[in-house]
Amino acid sequence: MEDKLNVKLINHTPEPERTAASAARLCYSPVGADKLVEDMTDKEIEDLLSIILENGHYSTLEHITFTFAIEGISRVTSHQLVRHRIASYSQQSQRYVREKEQFEFIIPDKIQDNEELTELFIENMEQQQKLYDQLTAKLMEEDYEEKEAIEAARYVLPNATETKIVVTMNARSLLHFFEVRCCNRAQKEIRDMANEMLNQLKDIAPIIFKKAGPTCVTKGQCTEGAMSCGRINGIEKE
Repeated sequence: MEDKLNVKLINHTPEPERTAASAARLCYSPVGADKLVEDMTDKEIEDLLSIILENGHYSTLEHITFTFAIEGISRVTSHQLVRHRIASYSQQSQRYVREKEQFEFIIPDKIQDNEELTELFIENMEQQQKLYDQLTAKLMEEDYEEKEAIEAARYVLPNATETKIVVTMNARSLLHFFEVRCCNRAQKEIRDMANEMLNQLKDIAPIIFKKAGPTCVTKGQCTEGAMSCGRINGIEKE
């Protein structure tokens, strides 16, 4: 099946690393606010941010934000995503956007690997669309407005339904997000999404996100206990 995941960084704080370094500089310098950004070389920015990251002084990273437009993910993954609470979300509404013809859906890899299971899965999605259409039509025949009909009919749509979402997080929240969601123990769909987000951020803020990733990478420790994937063992040997 074609990979539907599409992640795009659509906006961010201008000069994010200079902004974070300037905020950090204020904490330790008598320089006034109007002088914070001036006269800071790239080397000074890198050195200051390195100190911040090494010492875990992440509050200054909260001054910079990044906005992603994400599509081609299931409602399973969007439900996991919005559990990260220090963020802003705008998601495509099933109350206002009617699913016409066949709604888009995401098939988990474990099911895609099996042809028979894939056929069963697709058959079920097609049946859900038929029921959705029947419910919508019947409710509109009973003089409900289209919006009222589809907001009721959407209850039959499955977690596999594809969704679109815009998310904004500050850099500190993103570092935590990557620790949790880039982990091999995270579900593959959200892990793929998180890795793509991280890849794009490394181009925009390479100092801040250079060592971002799961805790085995960032802290040299695994928080999964007996459920560890074992990756930490390979890192310790390097």
